[in-house]
Amino acid sequence: MQSNQTSQFLNRQQAANFLNLKKCTLEAWANRGGGPAFVKFGRAVRYRVSDLEIYVDSCVRKNTSET
Repeated sequence: MQSNQTSQFLNRQQAANFLNLKKCTLEAWANRGGGPAFVKFGRAVRYRVSDLEIYVDSCVRKNTSET
């Protein structure tokens, strides 16, 4: 990461609020390997706002039959 680039880190509850989801949904996704990327600092899980935005963009669909 470049020193002039700053990332805002959110805890799991804040990330869930950002996505309008429940915290337990993010926990379940992380346990089974889905959902947005996250960072681990020891036991602390943090989400970068940029990763959440990338995840949202990857979920955009034009119809319900798209995978």
